[in-house]
Amino acid sequence: MWFKNLQIYRLPVAWDLDVARLEEQLASHALPGCGNMDMRSQGWVSPMGDERFLRALNRQALLAFGQEEKLLPAAIVNQFAKDRAADISAREGRPVGRKELRELKERITDELLPRAFVRRRVTRAWIDPVHGWLVVDAAAKTKAEELLGHLIKSVDELPARLVKTQMSPGAAMTTWLSEGEAPAGFTLDRDLELRAPGDERATVRYVRHALEGEEIREHIAEGKSATRLGMTWNDRISFVLTEDLQIKRLAFLDILKEEAEGQAETDEERFDIDFALMSGELAKLLAALVEALGGEMAEALGGEMAEAG
Repeated sequence: MWFKNLQIYRLPVAWDLDVARLEEQLASHALPGCGNMDMRSQGWVSPMGDERFLRALNRQALLAFGQEEKLLPAAIVNQFAKDRAADISAREGRPVGRKELRELKERITDELLPRAFVRRRVTRAWIDPVHGWLVVDAAAKTKAEELLGHLIKSVDELPARLVKTQMSPGAAMTTWLSEGEAPAGFTLDRDLELRAPGDERATVRYVRHALEGEEIREHIAEGKSATRLGMTWNDRISFVLTEDLQIKRLAFLDILKEEAEGQAETDEERFDIDFALMSGELAKLLAALVEALGGEMAEALGGEMAEAG
């Protein structure tokens, strides 16, 4: 349940989220599952594994996007087609042409699809209408965009946009390193990636390495800038910040999870406690991070939101 990577989008603060209506819309676009002749399928699933398509608690919402895909490697189809082409050549004394071989592959795919294994992947998203966040737990931006695209198709209106801050994360991280001082409430950890501009984009990476040395300042003086930086917020959450405002390797530290220990008697209660704790802490972390980056751009705050329906 605990998110591990954050792709962050902005919603209007105090957005009027109709939980009952949203759940109806998600249910109408539920994951149908891969049929016999389907290669892939996608839709909404329960974030808890029950019959509900939305978990709502304290005006926070958790949803889950499911994707199923048949595992039918091209190498297997090609081998079957090769064997059948050889049989045809042996029986009829002629070679199998490209068009016929392509048709063989199509027929073999249709034959094997109903028997292929199905792989399911689930991507979760958290909606915080109180503070105006839509956050997807995905390491890759493409996965978040798939979820967001399906959500736009599923709901009447989704006023979501990317977050734009006064300082770019890359410039801010580089400043913190060169000055040797993290923003208030944060500490700099021991993971760093520096990259030079230009076509070559020479890159230097530090893993579990002290970041106070003169060597790092020399790299910055030579023109390299930070593209990834390990940080910890309030001794409660550690993460890696990227130059495009993604949060990677998110880890809720033991002191935070210990607060939830012993409070739940059932799995459902434990799920709700974990969700409440996670969403509350992430809302505070995101607010602190945006402030450390100089706040949001006035244009972004006052501009038109991207709506879809």
